[in-house]
Amino acid sequence: MLNKYISLFFKENLHCNMKRKLLYGLLVLPFFLSAQINESDTLKLKATLSLTGFYQGGNVETLIFRAKSDFSFRTLKKWVFKTQNSYVYQEFGKEKADEDILSLNFLYLNPERRIYPLVLGFVSTNFRREIDLRYLVGAGVTFQLLHKNNNWLKMAISSEYEQTNFNTTNFNISEYNGARSIDTFRATVWVNGKYVLFKKKVIVNHELYFQPSLEQSNNFRWQADVSLEFPLWKFLNFKVNYIHSFENIVIENQQQEDNFLTFGFTVKTY
Repeated sequence: MLNKYISLFFKENLHCNMKRKLLYGLLVLPFFLSAQINESDTLKLKATLSLTGFYQGGNVETLIFRAKSDFSFRTLKKWVFKTQNSYVYQEFGKEKADEDILSLNFLYLNPERRIYPLVLGFVSTNFRREIDLRYLVGAGVTFQLLHKNNNWLKMAISSEYEQTNFNTTNFNISEYNGARSIDTFRATVWVNGKYVLFKKKVIVNHELYFQPSLEQSNNFRWQADVSLEFPLWKFLNFKVNYIHSFENIVIENQQQEDNFLTFGFTVKTY
């Protein structure tokens, strides 16, 4: 009954206007506020905006654009809310190949401690994979392994309920054929970190996760998001970003892997 209620709520309230609302929130909000934010820091408000991309003209026109914002604030003395939003657009020969939106939202309790709980809610779409809407809701715990001299490393374990609505019913794994919606409970392992090197001339960020289904052994995905940042000014960095993602269940005749290499800038408030 709860799963049915959650599904109906998201379909009715997010489906039609979700892309517009998420894109406005991603691209507008960080500009009047504005890397990866550490929720354990003591600042009450932190925000960053990264804009990276790639363009090639001539015989083969290629356009890749990625925007990513991180925003966190302390709602109460012991609670911290963090939202990470990203938008990816790809075009080849003036034909759209990708348009993806991802919104990751976390609520942490006592994140300054070495071990602290979290609640999460995700929403995403994916044009090429024909994912009309995907959402996850769940909870977990974070382990702070390192936090010293602007360097930090964390691992988190969480469990989520997920529903993915597709625009097609034919998949690379035949047992899912005919199902426009795939539901499952997942476990997620996260490893995130930030390292300041060479007297603050280079910043390395990584966000890694692995998400197996707790019900279906062939339903899993993982992603590695790694970036190098080179400070140009206190509030501005040049950024090189690489993303490698894998999803085991995809629609028929599609690749399971995606790779993005982009270049651009990060604007921050701290």
